[in-house]
Amino acid sequence: IRSPDYESYYFVLSNPDFTNFDIYVSQKEDSTWSNPQKAFFNSVYDDHGISFSLDGNTLYFSSTRPVEQANVSDTWHLWTSEKANGQWKTPTFIDIPNLRDQLVSHPSFADDGTLYFHSSNLDYSDMHLYFAKLENGQFQDAHKVSFPNEDKLNKCTPFVASNGEYLIYATIEDQLDLWVGFKQERDQWSIPQKFNELINQNGQGNPFITRDHKYLFFTVEKIGIWEIK
Repeated sequence: IRSPDYESYYFVLSNPDFTNFDIYVSQKEDSTWSNPQKAFFNSVYDDHGISFSLDGNTLYFSSTRPVEQANVSDTWHLWTSEKANGQWKTPTFIDIPNLRDQLVSHPSFADDGTLYFHSSNLDYSDMHLYFAKLENGQFQDAHKVSFPNEDKLNKCTPFVASNGEYLIYATIEDQLDLWVGFKQERDQWSIPQKFNELINQNGQGNPFITRDHKYLFFTVEKIGIWEIK
């Protein structure tokens, strides 16, 4: 994912069995990109899933780092960092009140302050898409994203358009496939449409569209290895 100013490019590396995740960043230097380094907010725990606010001064990500708060399960949760005077602050935990005992991961941020993500039981079962709205500086209880003709497939890695008009996500079956739903009134969504075979070929996830709406990036599974397309 690129930062909104297009000066930084963030990506995730994992080992082959997906037991360790690290976030790296490459900086734009004239017409080239610097050698990747671990991002400032990367930890000795697992970190992945990145999203930026419109102005680029707030970032969101998911991490298994410990949460020093009672009644919060030891699993993936959402974290945030803000930039002040050109410097990023120490990341802080994003408290989603009704999901403190659930796995919460892969944030995507709309410009109206709504945060989308996927959440599941601690064993990764019953994974679905959720959203939480920001009020008075705090995220409220999350609500499940409900599509018409709802299927029973688990869903993950959402990406919401900056204006909130569409939501791209992956369904979980024998392979991951990308779908898109369009926003209707009052947090309702259209019947989702599956991307065609030009995109859904080998297992796709982690969608991201650039802010100029010209490019779709996603990951593709090839013999146990994930590549960015």
